[in-house]
Parts: sequence; C-alpha cells; structure tokens
Amino acid sequence: MYKKRMMLMALQMIRQFRDPYYQGFAAQMAFYFILSIVPIMIVLSQILGIVSISLNVLDDLVTQYVSEDVAELLENFLTYVPTGKMNAAFVIVALWSASKAQIAMMRMANYTMTEGQSTGKGFFRDRLRALRTITFTLFTVAFALVILVYGELVFKLLVSTVINSPSAEYEIHRVWLNLRWPVSLALYFFMVSYNYYALSYVKVKFKEVMPGSIFASVGMLVVTFFYSVYTKYVGNFDIIYGSLASSVALMFWFFFLAWTLGLGVMFNKVFADTKVI
Repeated sequence: MYKKRMMLMALQMIRQFRDPYYQGFAAQMAFYFILSIVPIMIVLSQILGIVSISLNVLDDLVTQYVSEDVAELLENFLTYVPTGKMNAAFVIVALWSASKAQIAMMRMANYTMTEGQSTGKGFFRDRLRALRTITFTLFTVAFALVILVYGELVFKLLVSTVINSPSAEYEIHRVWLNLRWPVSLALYFFMVSYNYYALSYVKVKFKEVMPGSIFASVGMLVVTFFYSVYTKYVGNFDIIYGSLASSVALMFWFFFLAWTLGLGVMFNKVFADTKVI
C-alpha cells in the first residue's frame, strides 16, 4: 500500500512538472533571492545589533558550508552592510525589499495548492503577508545565531542553579556542543515549516506541512553539500564566466535551493491528495 502511494505521489509530481508555470519558477526565485540579500543583511544586522552580535558569525558559517566563489561574494555583501543605527522607516523599506523572494514563493505555493486557480489575493494583501513572513524568518535566523553565540553561557547558568559543582563545567560544555546544532537545525526546520504554512492562502493544519518541510529542509542541506563539493572539485565557472564567476556560482546555488523549496510544496500537495489511497 505504501509502495503504491509513493508511486502515485511520484507520478503526480511528474505531472506537475509538465505545467509550464513551474519551468520559470526556480529562475525567478533565484533572481529575487539575489535582490533580497542586501536588504536581508541590513535588517539582520540591526536585529543582531540589539544583542551585540556581529554578522561575522554568519560569515564564519557561510565559509564553512558553501564553495569558495559563493563564500567570497557573500562575504562582500556581509562586509558592506551598514552597521549604524537606522530609523524605523528605513528598516521597513529594507524588509519590504527583502520580501521579494517571499512573494515568488507565495505565488508558487498558492498556484500549487489551488491547482492553478490562484496565485494570490492582490498586491497589497500579498505584500503584507510576505512582509510578516520575512520578519518572522529573520527573527528566527537571529535567534538561531544568538543560540550559537550565547547558548552555552545561558545553558551553563540554567544548569548551575541545579548542579553547583566546579567539576560539572566540562560536562556542561560537552553536552552543549552536542545540543547546539540540533537546536539550531530545529529552528531552521521550524522556519521552513512556517513559510510553507503562512505563505499559502489555502488553510491547512500546521502538521500537514511537515512532510514537505522535512523534504525541503533535508534537501537544501544535501543540495548545499553536493553543490559545494561540485564547485570545489569539478566545476570551474572561471573558464566560461570570467569575472562573473562568483555571481554565476551564487545564482546556480540559489537556483537549486529554489527548486528544492518548490519540490517541498509539491510534496505537501501530492502527500495530501494521496492520503486516502
């Protein structure tokens, strides 16, 4: 029975791929990702500034998990983000600009969930929903970075109220090293799930977006890993694209990530449609 359901899900996803709408989706998302980078970094720098965390933390993570070309270009974005205090109006404008990628994702999600009947409910309603979603997403990212930076200190303070022993400090440090990445990955998964839940106007229960969220969350990590290996050991964008190699490498990475996010939405749709089988 499960095998039959998986076969039907695969066939339905292939059928969706044949829809011309999806052919330009990933390229559109990659383009809007590029346009959103700087506004996202501007707002994120302001949020992290409240807890005295620099974007260098994000820079360190980027250099560990993406290719050298992509890391170099992203470092430029991180380096030239203004760090001074900004007024609320400027932050709102930056959020508005950062929500472009959310709009593209929202249209694709609505198109999929309504079987091509609708992509949204009007410019302003779509923009406001995208604005709310990108704000939540950025606060989730900021909270994950706060956990990575200050988590051990907070964890140590909490544990020390129960266990007051100098010899326990090493154990606390070891436990935290094992906990920090699972906690951060859980926040990352929750961020993806919330976007799937909030961007579609079709009302679904939060648990109903879990299958696609798992698919997309794992898929983006896998895509990033293999793309990093490919660009490091196989691909050489410099030969064809010259000085544009870094930008092209970044676009390709975003293109594959966009397809993974799109497949997550499709997976939720076919998972729900085949539930009674």
